[in-house]
Amino acid sequence: MAKAISRKSASADIPKSSLMKKLRSQKQLMFMSLPIVVYILVFSYYPIWGWTMAFQNYSPAKALSEQQWVGFKHFAFLFTDEAFLRVLRNTVAMSLINMILGFVTAILFALLLNEIKGRFFKRTIQTVSYLPHFLSWIIVTGIVASSLSVDGGIINVALLKLGLISEPIMWLSIPEYFWGIVGGAHVWKELGWNAIIYLAAITSIDPSQYEAAEIDGANRYQKMLFITLPGIKSIVVILLIMNMGWMLEAGFEVQYLLGNGVVVDWSQTIDIFVLKYGLQIGNYSLATAAGIFKTIVSITLIFAANSIAKRLGEDRLI
Repeated sequence: MAKAISRKSASADIPKSSLMKKLRSQKQLMFMSLPIVVYILVFSYYPIWGWTMAFQNYSPAKALSEQQWVGFKHFAFLFTDEAFLRVLRNTVAMSLINMILGFVTAILFALLLNEIKGRFFKRTIQTVSYLPHFLSWIIVTGIVASSLSVDGGIINVALLKLGLISEPIMWLSIPEYFWGIVGGAHVWKELGWNAIIYLAAITSIDPSQYEAAEIDGANRYQKMLFITLPGIKSIVVILLIMNMGWMLEAGFEVQYLLGNGVVVDWSQTIDIFVLKYGLQIGNYSLATAAGIFKTIVSITLIFAANSIAKRLGEDRLI
């Protein structure tokens, strides 16, 4: 009996000792990752205590023990408030537009760029395409506003020269156009940068597959369809799962800077809603409730997309 117990305790100590041995052998990596861990704890996990404001009628002048607790009152108000429901619609719509356009255009751009044989020309196009990624949204929105301007905007000038319109269009004053403008701005800014990972995945495909397809008489489009796309499918699935967590991250800067009073019902997102109620109106509890809702939905979407990928037999995050 004693021997059995001693054997059991010894076997239980093996995983612990092996874990400590691994940690000691990789102590350099542990020290290198320590600043990142501290950064995440301080700026990502420590502020979570502020979520308690969503369940209070929070007042900055009172201590935590003096706050009035109201339960889920602010969450109930969110889902009965027409303004928040409209903001939620805008956020989901613009997120879907950005995600779909971003995925499709980046994959198509990577496929077409991969077909360019001239190395200098290929690198030049790739460099020029991802330069806008390094511009701030303030600069990008300024370029967009200037391009869509009624007075000398390049878009209106080009359409007038082509005879497609008879007078300049006030693009930023037509609500129905706003979502498309935001989607186009995102594509222009992030197209080249998003395509980098797909180009890297394409380089890992065995060249012998292309040689065999060429011997069988396949043309460029058939090789892209039956070799290149299946070869990067796992990367596409992983990135899609990761981007599902940003479904309610339609953006803040571009909508805030390009929006105006005419298109306010189509331009406001949850982030702008939080800014409005949190800093401008001072209703910190309602703003925090909206932020919590956004976080919970994002986490749920990630796990849902991961589960769907698992059931379909595709690569997944966890």
